[in-house]
Amino acid sequence: MIRIVVANMSCGGCAKGILTTLRGAAPGAVAQIDLERHEVAVAASDGAALVAALRAEGWDARVARG
Repeated sequence: MIRIVVANMSCGGCAKGILTTLRGAAPGAVAQIDLERHEVAVAASDGAALVAALRAEGWDARVARG
């Protein structure tokens, strides 16, 4: 499971846009949103590609440490 921090995710609308972007970058990947922690947990193998896709859409995303 890859955890991605999305600093500018603040609402359900943001979460919907992020999920749409992730589905386009990794079709079939399962993602869980945690709005309070500004995190997305994704069952995928390439975190860098997911972060790149999110950044291309304007999201302030990075792979979580630890």
